[in-house]
Order: sequence, then structure tokens, then C-alpha cells
Amino acid sequence: MRERLCRIVRAFSIAGVLFWPHAGAWGQLPEIRADVDTTVVTVGDRVTMAIRVDYPEGSRLIWPDSLDLSPFEVLDARLGPPSLQGDLASSSLVLTLAAFELGDLQVPPIEVGVEVPGGETVFLETNPFGIRLESVGLDESGDIRDIKGPLRIPRALVVYLLPLLGLFLAGLLFWWLSRRFWRKDPREGETKPEPPPRPPHEVALEALARLEASPLLERGEVKEYHIRASEIIRTYLEARFHLPALEMTTRFIKLGLERVGLGGEVVEGFGDFLNRCDMVKFAKFRPDPSVAHSVLLLGRELVERTVPVASEPTSEIGTTESPDDEGQVPVSAVELGGEPGPGGGS
Repeated sequence: MRERLCRIVRAFSIAGVLFWPHAGAWGQLPEIRADVDTTVVTVGDRVTMAIRVDYPEGSRLIWPDSLDLSPFEVLDARLGPPSLQGDLASSSLVLTLAAFELGDLQVPPIEVGVEVPGGETVFLETNPFGIRLESVGLDESGDIRDIKGPLRIPRALVVYLLPLLGLFLAGLLFWWLSRRFWRKDPREGETKPEPPPRPPHEVALEALARLEASPLLERGEVKEYHIRASEIIRTYLEARFHLPALEMTTRFIKLGLERVGLGGEVVEGFGDFLNRCDMVKFAKFRPDPSVAHSVLLLGRELVERTVPVASEPTSEIGTTESPDDEGQVPVSAVELGGEPGPGGGS
């Protein structure tokens, strides 16, 4: 029965191909396939899910920046290197899942984007998979035991607790009386004016310098290094352009930067920086130390290129308006489930 279910799932695991107006120009449409190694597991068992995307050569594959596959937990995600066969490229992602709820569960669909050279983006989606989670079973052969009565507090313990409770109440009363009747300092209510906030670019450049001097790379903590780099730049974008960058994906951050009037080269630079950090955070990619150092160099260059001039009204640069109904997506939207993580992704 279990093998039959597996064959049925594999037979229907190929997602439908989405058509777009310029399909004929590329010859081969993007296609996504997904499969699981089993459909019946017990509590704590792992389920391996393999996803493969075929797309025309020259296109850019956009994996989700975060995965919320509730009720399943993602234990591991491995992104394989892309391969090329003729005019068709292929990329794969292998997920290791686990669940701890009994019954018939479902792995929700996963959305993957393919950006063709012309600029259009096609979104593909895997089919949901049904997984049955069974109990490991209990030994019910033993006799039923009697219900135990409530435990009583030893009398000696009560004797010690009552004086302690009295001391606590007396201290609480003394504190209340001192706050209520003692003379207060007349200057107590005065508040000093707060200093003006520091410019966002100064804060970001100092944070990047501290990260560069940290021993994270020497200790092999490459993922933590890129997580902090991404948070520094996202915090800078949030303060500089008034975008909720810490809650947005990389794709929507780029849309927001375009709407505030940044040039295309700078927008692509921020997108490249965040994508490189996302590959380490979510795809288990481990770059060389020299490549990791170059990420901070790119972040420092982007911050310096977006420092406001003296006449620039910074309070108005980041103002965004709600998009119209012609396909524009709000810049505060978040892709594919969950909290990114500090968010982020392509």
C-alpha cells in the first residue's frame, strides 16, 4: 500500500507549466518538478523532498528567501549546482523535513520564480504532497495503575514560608510608603533634550567596520557573518529610505528603491549584495574568506554612494505611495510564508 501511494504521488508531482506571451521566443518554457521519498512516516522521521527546475539558458532562477512548510519543519536545505544541456539549464533543491503531529498532513506548495533575459518573471509552483504521520505505538500490556493523591506540603516548610512571606509584604509596604510620602527631588521631573540622531550612513559604516574586524570568519562562522552584514544594510535602507527592509524580501526591496528614485546601477548593487548574503543564509553556500570580505567592500561602497547631499530632504526621499492596480506590488509585501529572518531573500 505504501509503495502504491508513492507511485501515485510521483505520477502527479510534475507541476503544470505556466505560459507567458513570449514563450515562443525562448523555445523551452520553465518547468518545475518535485518529489518526496515517502508518504507514510512515524513521528520524528525525516522526509526528503527534491525540487528540480528546468529553465531557458540565460534566465535567472529566484528561489524563495524563506520556507514556511507548516506543519513540517525544514531541517536542512541543499542547493545543487546548476547544469546545462543544450539551451536548457537545470537547478535542484533538496529539503529535509520532519513533523511531530499525527494524522494526514500536507506539504504546502513552494513557489519559485524564473526571470527571463527580457525582464519578465514567471512563477512556478510545486504540487502539495500528502504525508501520513503515524504513531510509533505504545506498550499497553501493563496493568492500569491507581491515581495518586495530591502531594501535601510538609508542615515544617509552611512554618518557614510564613515568616518569609511576612518579610516580603513588609518590604513591599515600606517601598510603597517611601515612594508615596518621601520628598522628591524638584529636578526629578525635568528631562534633558535628547541629542539628534546620527546619520544612518555613519552608523552603517561603523557597523561594517566592526564586523570586518570581528573574528567570525577566522572561527568559520560564515553564516553568522553574512547574517550580520545583511542586517546592517537592511537597517541602513530602513533608516535612509524609510522602507521596512528588515521585513521585506530582496525583490521587494529593489522595487522600493526604484520607487524612491535610486538609479538602476545602485538598485542592482543592493540586490546583488542581499542575494549573496541570502545564498549563505538559506542555501548553505560557503564562500572563500576573500569572497566573504568582498561582500563588506560592496556594502561599504553602496552606503557611500547613497550618502545624502546637504540639500537633499531626507525626510521625503523614502516616502512611498500605494501602487496602482496595474500589476505593481506593495513594497511592504513579504514573499512565501513566515518571518524571514531577519528577513530577506531574492
